[in-house]
Amino acid sequence: MKQSLKAILIHGNGDSTPEDNWLPYVKIELEKLGIYVISKQFPDTPLAREKFWIPFLEQLGVDENTILIGHSSGAIAALRYAEQNKILGSVLVGAYVTDLGMESEKQSGYFDRPWNWQSIKKNQQWTILFASENDPWIPIEEPRVIRDKITPDYYEFKNQGHFGGDYFKKTFPELIDAIKRRLEK
Repeated sequence: MKQSLKAILIHGNGDSTPEDNWLPYVKIELEKLGIYVISKQFPDTPLAREKFWIPFLEQLGVDENTILIGHSSGAIAALRYAEQNKILGSVLVGAYVTDLGMESEKQSGYFDRPWNWQSIKKNQQWTILFASENDPWIPIEEPRVIRDKITPDYYEFKNQGHFGGDYFKKTFPELIDAIKRRLEK
């Protein structure tokens, strides 16, 4: 593994924080691998608007040795960031491609234009995507669109819900194992 690797954890919208669910676990486990991890509270958390989150990512120093790990709205921010910028890779958990018919998602600004899937794929060496059939907020068709457009390492579960938010998910060893596999290639 490269010594200069960095991972940035991007929590979701609403009342989400860097201390939610599996994010502290992932931080600890990645640090054990020698990866520098940034886990900060993002601004404008209720709406997670692109006009605040993308500049915040830039302030955190994302570069070509950075892994963006996003949950829910954080995954959407990672996708939009990769659309315009080179990164090492991304891990998307509970990702989606439409505003889901929700006013708060419409206000985020992420869904005002088509996705540039070719750029998203080209600007990173790899992508890992986690989805669950029983996610109470994200219909499984949403992450399957991402799967079909950018051919990530795709992990679909039957019973993981929204990977936290709808229940407390303390650990996420599958995410750590998926990153390890990618870094060993």
